[in-house]
Amino acid sequence: MLANPQIEQMDREAVAAMQLTKLKKQLQWAQTKSRFYQAHFAAAEADWQQVETLADLRKLPFLTNMDLYRTDALDMLTLPLASVLRYACLEEQSGDLMHLYTNGDIGHNVEMMARALVSTGVNQTSIVGLLCDVSDSRFQDVQYAAEVLGAAVVPMGLDYKHWLQLMEHVSLDTLVATPQLVLQLIVQLQAAGKDIADYPLTRVICINPAAIQNPMQRHIHDRTKAEVYNFYAPAALGTAAMLYPCSGHEGQHVQEDHYYAELIAFNSDEPVTDPHQMGELVVTTLDAEAMPLIRYRTGQAVSFETAPCSCGRTLLRVKTPFSFF
Repeated sequence: MLANPQIEQMDREAVAAMQLTKLKKQLQWAQTKSRFYQAHFAAAEADWQQVETLADLRKLPFLTNMDLYRTDALDMLTLPLASVLRYACLEEQSGDLMHLYTNGDIGHNVEMMARALVSTGVNQTSIVGLLCDVSDSRFQDVQYAAEVLGAAVVPMGLDYKHWLQLMEHVSLDTLVATPQLVLQLIVQLQAAGKDIADYPLTRVICINPAAIQNPMQRHIHDRTKAEVYNFYAPAALGTAAMLYPCSGHEGQHVQEDHYYAELIAFNSDEPVTDPHQMGELVVTTLDAEAMPLIRYRTGQAVSFETAPCSCGRTLLRVKTPFSFF
């Protein structure tokens, strides 16, 4: 099932044309409005006006996690604080990042998340449990998107006593959490003499801040007997919906109307040109308002697949080198 067939089944040439138009606007916006990008581009003797084609994007410098940690969020910001609708401090293993969102940013994230949830089978009959820190903006997007789809949402918080009560009284069919919290729920139920497989869960959506792959996927499936889906959610992106899986299980789709993806050779700045060769995933936002990301190096090893997916989507897919399922 598709949430937005017009985008998710767009012709590849139309996708490229749309991305180029959006990319030029995003680059101009970033360079003219953000103190960080003004200095970042100047240091590389680069300018947004050098970009006339999608391939020209490689003329601009990369953005790394270290750049983000060394830069104050207000220097990244492209708008007055009065335009900011949401502040979020997002955790990563190496530290926390502050992310700021406008109303438009939140709208884009919720739209992308709605597509991602639909791809897993969430609909207006679903009951979705959110096992999370409610201050995490990425989970707020999940809640809003599920509610837009008409699904019932059950915020479960971080208190295991509430988890057990809610599992007994609400027939959740969908659980959204980090892999670590899913395992904690399994353990707490087991300590109470319960087996999570006895509950009516049909899908577990794992929000993965560290990597596209989830090494706990097989274990979670074996314990829950539910379908496990993985959403890549690094703090730098500020969302869990840049990529999303589908029923085809043939990689993850890139939300190409919101992100432009590049594949860069390992330990190099050169693009990967051979089909199906692995490289590092580099992404650029196409319509971020508050905090654009230009050529952000994710550190994730993937290959690209442009052929239409068996699910019917034509969006670019990324594939990881190993499968845990």
